[in-house]
Amino acid sequence: MRFAVIVFPGSNCDRDVLHALATLEEVETESVWHQSPIDLTAFDALILPGGFSYGDTLRAGAIAQFSPIMERVVAYAEQQRGLILGICNGFQILTEAGLLPGALHENQIPRFLCQHQPVRVETSESPFTNRFQPDQVVDLPIAHAQGSYHADPEVLTQLQESDRIAFCYAGPNPNGSLKQIAGVLSEDRRILGLMPHPERNALPSFGDGLGAEVFRSMVDFLRKTSHTV
Repeated sequence: MRFAVIVFPGSNCDRDVLHALATLEEVETESVWHQSPIDLTAFDALILPGGFSYGDTLRAGAIAQFSPIMERVVAYAEQQRGLILGICNGFQILTEAGLLPGALHENQIPRFLCQHQPVRVETSESPFTNRFQPDQVVDLPIAHAQGSYHADPEVLTQLQESDRIAFCYAGPNPNGSLKQIAGVLSEDRRILGLMPHPERNALPSFGDGLGAEVFRSMVDFLRKTSHTV
């Protein structure tokens, strides 16, 4: 199966993601520049990595949503071609593009946070979390200044009632996210936006390596559903 890691001007976690994916024998990876005309339907999954696309001008993800490739990312999502994972800045881009509800605001304490972070798995019923147990706590490092998840009350209710909150911060809320939300799923559950960085705990040399279970969950889902190219 083939995974694309989409790179924008200012992305800086793309190589980390590629390194984590290289440990998965079934996965072929390709780094895709945002101006590339490549056909995204050739991939089983798209990953929008962390970083500071366009220097977070205006706000994080606000300019990247207009990058040439995003029209095709939206079409890929609408056609349910495969899976889309947005990590940190990737999550911000997905909300700006309307592929996920809510928005990422400036941290409650206005400073950049870079730290290990316990995160609780809220659901194992998704393509990205099927290898976890509900309520399992894992270490997924964070690195952001605009990571406070906000949404209207009715949207928060919908997310809770439809089991679309994938991850929550465990323990003290690091950034003021409503409901301690760290990651949310789309209505069809094929898109995940996640502020913490699973790729930064994807190898035993980084920690316990449990961040890799996010990527392995994607592989397991794609294999079982035969959505591979």
